[in-house]
Amino acid sequence: MNHKSRKNLSAAGLLLKMKSVVKRLPNQINGTNEDAITLADSIMSALAIFALKFPSLLAFDTAYRDEGPIYHNLRTLFHVKKAPCDTYMRERLDEVPPEKLRKCFTSVFSEIQRGKALEDYRYIGGAYLLPLDGTGMFESKSIHCKNCCVKNHRDGTKSYYHKILAGAIVHPDMKTVIPLAPEAITKEDGATKNGSEQKAANRFITNLQKEHPHLKIIITGDSLYSKGPFIRQLQDAGYNYILNAKQGDHKALFEFIKGICSEYITKKKGKTYKYRYVNNIPLNNANQDISVNFLECTEVTSKGAKTFTWVTDITITEDNIHDIMKGGRARWKIENETFNTLKNQGYQFEHNFGHGKKYLSTVFAMLMMLAFLIDQTQERCDALFQAALKKRKRKKYLWEKVRGIFMHFLISSWDDLWKGIAHGIQIPLFTLDTG
Repeated sequence: MNHKSRKNLSAAGLLLKMKSVVKRLPNQINGTNEDAITLADSIMSALAIFALKFPSLLAFDTAYRDEGPIYHNLRTLFHVKKAPCDTYMRERLDEVPPEKLRKCFTSVFSEIQRGKALEDYRYIGGAYLLPLDGTGMFESKSIHCKNCCVKNHRDGTKSYYHKILAGAIVHPDMKTVIPLAPEAITKEDGATKNGSEQKAANRFITNLQKEHPHLKIIITGDSLYSKGPFIRQLQDAGYNYILNAKQGDHKALFEFIKGICSEYITKKKGKTYKYRYVNNIPLNNANQDISVNFLECTEVTSKGAKTFTWVTDITITEDNIHDIMKGGRARWKIENETFNTLKNQGYQFEHNFGHGKKYLSTVFAMLMMLAFLIDQTQERCDALFQAALKKRKRKKYLWEKVRGIFMHFLISSWDDLWKGIAHGIQIPLFTLDTG
């Protein structure tokens, strides 16, 4: 089988792009005996840890200090001249404001756009579905920093935590997602109150407008987002939306629609869909100037029935009603295909790789998300990666194989790595280090 790699959308191309971004960051060497280690090398080393799914910084550091093949492979695959020890890495990355890493996400996204890999994600009206949701990434009763949010328990104890708000471009019929730069949900400098998901969502939309001004977007999310202020922000940004609307959160809306909904029933793939919908109604009594369209879908199968409800600014017709429903339900892809993957498929998103005193926890979370973005791009676009994944059958087994080869063989390129996994390790694809 003749698999070919798409250069700019392969690990090789994307990591080279990443290195070109981070090496432009101010180096801020602090005068220790490890001055030769640049900030760029510290960032790329941390990215390598998450790309290779090492269980801890110490495991990576131990392997690197053995001066085996990993020393060579970090240079050839991740463009790292010298990796820091785990302590020094934490110290350096703790000083990096997370917003400095946003350019890494936009640079990868630009390559995805240029490579036409985004086209298949177009949905209603040629726009892209972008679900938003928050998730926890750290919690402790003892370890904390000035940016930690605080949870007060009934027994008088406290716990400290960090969360992020993430968004990803998805399609109902695709497994792969394209995550964008997340927003930290933390206390801001000098703040006494915890950060909120709503405020993080406001920042996310503001940055989305700034970094991707020409993207047509359909924002999806749970009932937390179907409120007047956030919908106004989406309207001002020119974004469409399909947002869950629970009856408990929207009593006036559900009272208003009684007796005025149109009904439509269809059957697809052994399922019956019963729809109720109405266009052009006020969101609620306090926001009568915001006109929304209401959609209810009851999905009936042999196992029972499930009902979902949304508000949207997309005019609902019998021709597009099923697509709107699928788009609304695709918000689960931020939970299943994104958070679940990060937490349970090797990235160890909730593991405390290091907390720091300033930004370390959030910086590690962003680098994990970047590793995930590169993996997702390869899975969508790189035939060599696809062949290697098919050979190993599950990602868990692929990551184990990659890490094992990385630690025991000299690797000349990412292409050779994926070919070796897809077709069997053969000399001279890899040269066994006999040390």
